[in-house]
Amino acid sequence: MKIKPIAGQRPAPTPPRDNRSWESGFASLYNNAVARLAVAMSIVASSAVAALAFLPLESGAPDERHRAGLAEGGATYRELALFGEVLEQVRNRHVDAPKDPQLIRAAIDGMFTALDAHSSYLPPERFDEMRRQDGGSFGGLGIEAAVEDGVVEVTALIEDSPAERAGIRANDRIVEVDDQPTSGKTLEQMAALFVGEVGSVIELAILREGVASPIRLTLTRAIITLGTPRLSYEQAVAVIRLASFSEQTSDGMERVIRAAVSTAGRPPAGIILDLRNNGGGPLDQARRVADAFLARGAIFYSCGRDRRISRYVARPDAVDALIAAVPVIVLVNGGTASAAEIVAGALQDHRRATLVGTRTFGKGVVQTIVPLGQHAGISITTARVYTPSNRSIQALGIAPDIEVMQTVPQDFAGSHTIAGEAGLARHLPGEQGEATFTSSIYVPSGRADDEQLQYAVKLVLGQVHHAAYPADSGNGQARHLE
Repeated sequence: MKIKPIAGQRPAPTPPRDNRSWESGFASLYNNAVARLAVAMSIVASSAVAALAFLPLESGAPDERHRAGLAEGGATYRELALFGEVLEQVRNRHVDAPKDPQLIRAAIDGMFTALDAHSSYLPPERFDEMRRQDGGSFGGLGIEAAVEDGVVEVTALIEDSPAERAGIRANDRIVEVDDQPTSGKTLEQMAALFVGEVGSVIELAILREGVASPIRLTLTRAIITLGTPRLSYEQAVAVIRLASFSEQTSDGMERVIRAAVSTAGRPPAGIILDLRNNGGGPLDQARRVADAFLARGAIFYSCGRDRRISRYVARPDAVDALIAAVPVIVLVNGGTASAAEIVAGALQDHRRATLVGTRTFGKGVVQTIVPLGQHAGISITTARVYTPSNRSIQALGIAPDIEVMQTVPQDFAGSHTIAGEAGLARHLPGEQGEATFTSSIYVPSGRADDEQLQYAVKLVLGQVHHAAYPADSGNGQARHLE
């Protein structure tokens, strides 16, 4: 186990300027691809003119923005016309007579490759899966996976799920499902295979680094519950494990905090909030979880393309009053991302908690889900997020106050780290710089071997000491907060 203090923080940068409320919209469906394209081109051209026709002109002088807008609309129209020509040539000339829906879907997918790594089209299977995950309960295996160059790779496992109990690990490659190869399958096709009726059986073949032959496993689908905080104790210290966020998270957090206080009969000596390998979830739930530990002040800021700021603040309530004097430790690692980073950054900036572990992933952007009809949609990046002291999370992550490295068994060597957001090929650039790094995602299954957890417990019990614990917002060392 290696422990080292984190260097002092840089002065807070000037915050971005402004933010618009999120918008959602619905796409129209047309009977065929050609008609759809023609209508789209007409809409683009006419809406460009209509929208700009009512811009005010100053002192009778030509409005340069008006001219630029018209020019841009015309350019878009010409590009759509070019797309129409290409579509017709492919439809009429390709040797295999491709199907129109396949061409349109490929064109849509290609459009998103020009954006960032987290923006994507959500076909019905994936859109429904996302709604199930946000709801917090569905039948499945508990596997989070990614498809890279046609290879299905496990990125994370949901705690106490069939996949975790079967011994599947992050970085395992799934090569067969029910004797059918997975090569060439899309992410939504894989998600549809994993999700199914509770009690149904599925067979997987996986490849693991260092193991010569495929590992074959038979799993039974079970209810996968996401975003429910779990309260346990380690040497009488309250440990709240939050593996993900869902619509159930904030209510569950209030219950476990109240339970931690009532079990002890008084405020506990300390609370350890374990956010390791928590990949995030609904943004509002992150705000409400942070609010459970904070009585006032900003939780985070968001800023969209129009540079307007939205500020999300904490309010005093009965829950944070219960634990106002209780020191908090937040466990983080390379799998702590998105909404989990927002919570960690807020508690760190307010000196409400001491962060222990390794640097977080660095996903500091917001995705807005835009429904397209009832069973499809898009996930599009609409804003960057900033901590209360205006630190950008994007491509930088959150550095812990105390870095504690886990000792990794030999059979996990090579699969215990993950590249941060800055390592993604199409990541959105960080406005305050970037940090290319790998950070540990290894968490031992046995608590006795969990060096990060055990170090946090010793801090609470006073068996070890560090200047960063307890975090104290009144010690004069708090970060500059707006």
